[in-house]
Amino acid sequence: MTCGRCGAATAGPTPPVTWTCSVENGHRVYFCDSCARDNLRAIEGRLDSSWW
Repeated sequence: MTCGRCGAATAGPTPPVTWTCSVENGHRVYFCDSCARDNLRAIEGRLDSSWW
């Protein structure tokens, strides 16, 4: 699994509990804890990752 923003990879089929999941255009996109922390306001405002 890879981060939709920075491309960080994780081992295993499931993301770590610190990662964030967003549904954009009907597809799930996962963000690592670092990217999620940096863009928390945009994620909570439900802005697409292309905006931030």
